Amino acid sequence: MTAETELRLGVNIDHVATVRNARGGNYPDPLRAAKLAEEAGADGITAHLREDRRHISDADIEGLMDSLGVPLNFEMAATAEMQQIALRHRPHAVCIVPEKREERTTEGGLEVAREENRLAHFIAPLRDAGCRVSIFIAADNRQVEAAHRIGAQVIELHTGAYCDAHAEGREEDRDRELACLREMSAYAHSLGLEVHAGHGLTYDTVTPVAAFPELRELNIGHFIIGEAIFRGLVPAIAEMRRLMDAARGPRQRSAV
Repeated sequence: MTAETELRLGVNIDHVATVRNARGGNYPDPLRAAKLAEEAGADGITAHLREDRRHISDADIEGLMDSLGVPLNFEMAATAEMQQIALRHRPHAVCIVPEKREERTTEGGLEVAREENRLAHFIAPLRDAGCRVSIFIAADNRQVEAAHRIGAQVIELHTGAYCDAHAEGREEDRDRELACLREMSAYAHSLGLEVHAGHGLTYDTVTPVAAFPELRELNIGHFIIGEAIFRGLVPAIAEMRRLMDAARGPRQRSAV
């Protein structure tokens, strides 16, 4: 597989921090999980520093920036506080996501089309600092076009609706959501955007998405961390990597 078609795996370690924070203290350590993920073949690490610090902490971000040998994808809301933190650390990638205090997890994509001017000004300093800016959006052509107009280099398509439909046995909805993801992957690629995807992906749902030829990266966290309880983190990642590779054909690793 060439560098142009390689599919990368970003492992989200947020929920290692969720378990740690349930009891306080320092165990389990998200940084240890990140290093194990790196050893297991993850191409990058994703961490979401939320406004309420419900899982990942500022100290976690410090540790990841100091220790990782693979790129950090720093997920954050479009707030002044998070912008300053990102500008201080200058991670490889910054992914702008919607965030509400009352939600259990990210419920949908960012509404870019209604906030183009604000978001264009928000991401400009991040790009100038050398961060690759990604926008987490629904598979909707208005949002894809808006992300392109504001100067994002990457979009990440929200796969949650597809995964929910699969889990609930709604086959017609599942197939419709998958077709929409496929169409928007191709459309975003045609605009010159790099295309990523993630949210809710499991062993059962990853293969059809991983097969999209335009897709360059999947970011997967909650399922991998949950599966690690039963089989261990390294085997859980290895199985996800195997399924992704099988969907795309033989893989040749290259620099991110």
